[in-house]
Amino acid sequence: MKRSASSRFSRIWPNATAVLLVIGFVFPVYWMFATAFKPTPDIVADDPVWFPTNITFEHFQTAVAAENFWTMVRNSLTVTLLAVILSLVLALAGSFALARMRFKGRKGFIVGFMVAQMAPWEVMVIAIYFIVRDSDMLNSLIPLTLFYMVMVLPFTLLTLRSFVAAVPKELEESAMVDGCTRPQAFVKVILPLLAPGLMSTSMFGFITAWNEFPLVLVLNKQAESQTLPLWLSQFRTQFGDDWGATMAASSIFAIPILVLFVFLQRRAVSGLTDGAVKG
Repeated sequence: MKRSASSRFSRIWPNATAVLLVIGFVFPVYWMFATAFKPTPDIVADDPVWFPTNITFEHFQTAVAAENFWTMVRNSLTVTLLAVILSLVLALAGSFALARMRFKGRKGFIVGFMVAQMAPWEVMVIAIYFIVRDSDMLNSLIPLTLFYMVMVLPFTLLTLRSFVAAVPKELEESAMVDGCTRPQAFVKVILPLLAPGLMSTSMFGFITAWNEFPLVLVLNKQAESQTLPLWLSQFRTQFGDDWGATMAASSIFAIPILVLFVFLQRRAVSGLTDGAVKG
């Protein structure tokens, strides 16, 4: 009986711990979305309204009608998508070189990228500011795009390198025997096999660039060149702090990431786990 009870407990406590962790992480997200749909009296009531019954879209209308909202949506999408695309293009070329070619300094190059991935970007904000200022590119989306690309490039490169290394060389060589050049063999044989890695790295890059705050705060002071994270931090209505509209704005900001995760979750999870153990 003791063994049976101990065995039962050993199975229950990990599941119970997992459930508590999920609740702890999911509840703030639920509360944000729930508050966005509640009427103001329910939000400021002394007793919390756990489940919205009188659903309203008024707070979302207030948020999207705020000054410069659509301009910052456009800016965020522009810099995020360009940064992800540029990092993928460079990482594809670099990962192939690191996985297939042997050259002097290769290991040091890989270690350098690992160190770059671990370095906190916040400590370099001041140096980046002086570089951008001296280049006369303050309040421009170009520096944001380039620095976001550099931020996500190490992870993208190292992850795709593991996937390229996992592809048997014989497949590429067979394609070249059949008449393909090396670039054609890469595009036709290796690239389709990198789909899970491309999805996982693109999702990581999108989330990183979409949520970035310190750089845009320092480099872009003009509202026309700012992005959604900065807009959200400064969000106010003419009546001061409107918590319903603030939660609606936060929900709008989170929707692109949630949609991306829903569409890419299976490929992204397999890509992260495969990239962690291969190569």
